Formats: sequence, C-alpha cells, structure tokens
Amino acid sequence: MQRVSVHGGHSGQFCHHAKDSLEAIVRKYVQAGFQWVGITEHMPPSSDAWRYPDEAQSGLSATSLQGQFADYFAEVRRLQAEYADRLQLYCCFETETYAGSELHVRELLEATRPDYIVGSVHHVGGIGIDYSLDLYHQATAKAGSVEQLYCDYFDSQFAMLMTLKPAVVGHFDLIRIFDPGYLDTLQLDSVKTRVHRNLDAVADLGLILDFNMRGFDKTAEQYPSLPILKAAMARAIAIVPGDDSHSVSSVGRNYDRGVALLQELGHDCQWQLPTLYQWD
Repeated sequence: MQRVSVHGGHSGQFCHHAKDSLEAIVRKYVQAGFQWVGITEHMPPSSDAWRYPDEAQSGLSATSLQGQFADYFAEVRRLQAEYADRLQLYCCFETETYAGSELHVRELLEATRPDYIVGSVHHVGGIGIDYSLDLYHQATAKAGSVEQLYCDYFDSQFAMLMTLKPAVVGHFDLIRIFDPGYLDTLQLDSVKTRVHRNLDAVADLGLILDFNMRGFDKTAEQYPSLPILKAAMARAIAIVPGDDSHSVSSVGRNYDRGVALLQELGHDCQWQLPTLYQWD
C-alpha cells in the first residue's frame, strides 16, 4: 500500500501558524516512506482585511504574504527537482473562500500554475471558523445559530465547488471543529440536505475527498466525520489520505489509524491521483 498525502506540507517557512522549513518536512516525508505528496500551502490573502489574526499581529501585510507565496512556489519547484528520485512532489495550494476570493484564486492560478488545488472553506460570514473558539462563537452569533452556521458553510462550499472545481476537497466538514454536538447538528434536515447535495457535486465532478487525519488532533475523529465518510463511499467518491502536516513532527501523524478505519469500512486503499492541471 502506498503512503501518500493529498493535502500536506504546511511549513513555518511559508505559513505563520506552522513550524520548520519546507525542506525539513519534505525530508521527513521521504524518511516516512511516502511515495507522493501534494504540498498545499495556504493561498495568501487578497487584502489586509483577510489576514489571519496572527499574521496581522505580526505586522505581515497582504503584499508581503503574496511575495512569500511566490517564494513558496519557487522553493517547491526546486524541491520537486532535487527529490525527484526519492519522492513525487506536487506543487499546489489550498484555497480560501470568502467575498472576492474566487477572482483572487484565478489570478493565483494564472500566476503560479500549480499542479492542482485543494478547495477549502475557513470563513463563514467573513469570520474565520477554525482559528479559535472565540471567532467560532462570533461566526455563530452572526449566523444566528449553529444550524445556520453549518448551512452557510455548506452553501459557501457548494459555490466554491461549482466555480473552482478543485481536484481535492479539503477537510469537508471543518465547520464542526468547535461544535461538541456535531453528530446531532449534522443530522438536522437543513444541514443533512446540504451535506448530501455537496457530496453529489463532488461525485458528479469526479473530485477527491481529503481524508484529513489532522482531524484526530482537533476533534474526536478525522474529517469528514464517519456518517459523511460512509455517504461518500456509497457514492464511490475517491477518498485519499491527507495528513495536513504543519511541522516535521506532524508528517504522517495518525496515518496508520486513519488507514485502519478505511480498511474496516471496506476501502481498498488504492489511492487515486488528483487530476493535474494541463498548462501550456
């Protein structure tokens, strides 16, 4: 069985909330026996208003973060060549989804020409939902209820799927990160309808669902949650591990645990490669 990560490689070199150099993380993937890895750094903010709090507090501007992103692509391309005989690296990025982000993503696609992208949602109503419990509560208050927060999240995700058609869908149900009652919330009719609509879109578009094992560190289980995972498998959606590593120490963390769960569910663990962009 191949060891792979469809969503990995955040590094302290290019991500303020991660640790270690990107090359150190790549070396760890080699040591851990990975065959291929998508390096999927977060895209930079389109303006200062969309910086994460830690970036703003450190005085990083959108302009400086955009320059850092260009450096990131240069470094991944260098590492692709240097480690080609030991590891297949894909040079990618993870999207953000907020007002005006689609245009920014398309500009980044043209400027950087990645191998593929991971389509993710980290904001609802313009507020980051996975950065802190306080911001999650703010987003919930703005939405009016936890139920509406989930509905808004999955509506935003659906719009992203239909417009960007990313090769990989990142941590499908990240919205549950600070909801201790998420299993009940996911069963609400309004939420469940949207979950199944989005899974149908993933299936129809032939996208890969990120089996995100960082979820084990953040909640009781991986992303997506078991009921959603089973619904995805019933639709024959491609499910591929993503360690979502943010440091050398998190490379491949929870991998065996995640694969064991997939095997228990009857997955053959033959990992589908993402559809790569064909640039001229």
